[in-house]
This record gives sequence, C-alpha cells and structure tokens, in this order.
Amino acid sequence: MRNLSTLFAGGVALAVAVTLPASAFAADATKAPAGTLSDGTAVTAVTLTAANGVSATILTFGATLQKFMAPDRNGKLADITLGYDKLSDYEKRPNYWGATIGRYANRIANGRFTLDGKAYQLPRNDGDNSLHGGGKGFDVQNWKLVSIKSGPVACAVFSLESPDGASGYPGTVRARVTYSLDEAGSLRIEFDATTNRPTIINMTNHAIFNMAGEGAPQGAMQNVLTIPASHYTPINAGLIPTGELRPVEGTVFDFRKGKPLEDGVRDGNDQQIVYGRGFDHNFALDKGLTAQPELAARLEDPASGRVLEVLSTEPGLQVYSGNFLDGTYVGKHGHLYRMGDGIALEPQKFPDAPNHSNFVSARVDPGKPYRHVMIYRVSVDR
Repeated sequence: MRNLSTLFAGGVALAVAVTLPASAFAADATKAPAGTLSDGTAVTAVTLTAANGVSATILTFGATLQKFMAPDRNGKLADITLGYDKLSDYEKRPNYWGATIGRYANRIANGRFTLDGKAYQLPRNDGDNSLHGGGKGFDVQNWKLVSIKSGPVACAVFSLESPDGASGYPGTVRARVTYSLDEAGSLRIEFDATTNRPTIINMTNHAIFNMAGEGAPQGAMQNVLTIPASHYTPINAGLIPTGELRPVEGTVFDFRKGKPLEDGVRDGNDQQIVYGRGFDHNFALDKGLTAQPELAARLEDPASGRVLEVLSTEPGLQVYSGNFLDGTYVGKHGHLYRMGDGIALEPQKFPDAPNHSNFVSARVDPGKPYRHVMIYRVSVDR
C-alpha cells in the first residue's frame, strides 16, 4: 500500500511518498524528515495509516502526536487535533499540544514532594507550581526513533533517557512510547519506564481535540462529552487539588450522561469554574486503576458524526477546555486558537498525587516498571 502524506521540513510543507514495501498490509508505517531544531538536531515524522483512512503523524520531538486524521459520516477527513504546521513553532512556542508528558503530568504544588523522607524541589513553571515536568520535560526532548513497522497493526517505538537529577527528579529513567494504529483506526499509546532509584512518574499524551475538525469556526464547545466518573477532585485558586473527592451529582461536572462542553464551561456561579477559567479539573474515574484500558471519556461532534473514545489503565482524567488559548497562538493552516477551540482529555494519575496519601501513588521503584496504556478510538455515529 502506497501512502501519500503531507509533512513539513524546515517549515515548508512537502508531499512525501516514502513507504515500506508494498503488501497486503492493512496499516502502513512511513517516515520522513521533518526538519531540524535550532541546534541542528534532525527530527523525524512517522505517519501511521489505517485502511479506513484514519492516520496519525508523530514527531520524534516530544514524541508528539502532530496530526490525527479522522473521517466524518460522509467520509470527509479532518485533522481532529490542534497543533502547528511548522516544527520551529513546536520548539519556539511549546504548548504541550499532542506531546508526550513526563516525568510528571499535571501540577505538583510548589514544585515540592517528599520520597522516603527526602524532599525534592522541581522547577516552578506554573506560578508557584511545577507543571508537566517543569518546563524541560519529555515534551521538549527529541526522542530516538527505535523502530517502525507496517502490518495488521502499524507501529512506531520511541525512547528517551532522562538522567538522575533532571529537573530535580531522582533516578535515571529510561522511557519508551509505542504508538500503534490498527486497521480499524484505533490509536494505542503505551508508556513504559524504568528507574534505577525510587522516583515518581506520571506520563500521558496532551492532544487537544475538536471533533468538528481543527480550526472549525464554531470551536469545540458543542462537542458532547461523556465521562464515567461520579467524583472529581476540586482545586484551590492555584489549580491544585484540595485532596477532596467531591460528587459530581448536581454540579456542572456531571458528564455521566453526556452533555455539550458549553454547558457549564462559563458558569461563574460555580467557584471551581472560576478557579479553572473553565474546566481544568481531574475526574476520578469510577473504574479506578485497571490492568487493561477501559473507557475514560467519549467525545462526539453531532454535526459531523465523528466520535472519539479515550480508554486508559489510569485512575484519573484531566479535562482542560483550552482556557488559556488567547488568540496569540497561530496554529495549523494559520488558525488563531482561542478559548474553547479544543479540549484536552488526559488520562493520568491525579494531580499532585505525591503530596496526597489518599490518591493513587505515582511512585516507581527499581525492578517495578511504570506502565500506562491508553487508546484513542475513533468512529462515526451515523
């Protein structure tokens, strides 16, 4: 199967037809140069393409999901993730879009945690807090492309070594991310990591979705969201969980039966919405921590019929309604991204878990590898 993909090199869009040998495979894996970083480091783009037209393009920089194409009920393909066209923008204006997040996804209060009686200080890059690894996390590292493979399932494997003490975290961590796309168009992302010293690890993907298509003029707030969670973790003014598990019943945080995102995202009568400037909260999934991926969220655009199901082994789901998109970010196709233009659905351990004994632990020890499996499953509601 020959695959024609549009990629970028040095900020210039290129039509590339570089493939593995033709065969009866239902899913293709291809790679192409994606340009160079400011220090001259070469970046590679890998595109996985399923038989139904669904495709995912991943950059080695940040192990980033740069593009995710999905059909509507009429078969029209659209990119359902926000991001940049140019590699240089990912480097100069990083905003986590589609990136692999680590070592610790989400916030840690005051950038501090204690492990085995020793206190550790992380960079504070989000007010008083450390966010998504402290500003020099996995999202801005160029990962090594270990392998790609076509077949019934197309896959690409990326690896990264984070040395002991990087951004204040203990232990040398060897991380691996595997993206796999099956013939039906389900994108599986597996995060694996080992450490030589006790540490904390919490990895996820930070794709921001709009099922109407990236840059749709109506934004994403008419997307219908369902979350199987009867509790969420309320936050303080610094966006740090208080430690409480609060019922969603009777609040704007009740997504158990599905509702449009616009229902509650600007409800200033709820102090939690005021703190978050919209939704920027962790949901405690009813399934908890599981051995195999189970449903964490469902996102649908009724107009186009595009549906995304997010499955995960992790106990929490951070929902972020793009509250800090202020029109200063020029994204794909020259689109100015504004508040409400997309939503992040990030499966993970709870925010600030190392400082809350009642939350599922994020501790990882030598000989006990970290593993998180999540799936983006796209389909069409006809």
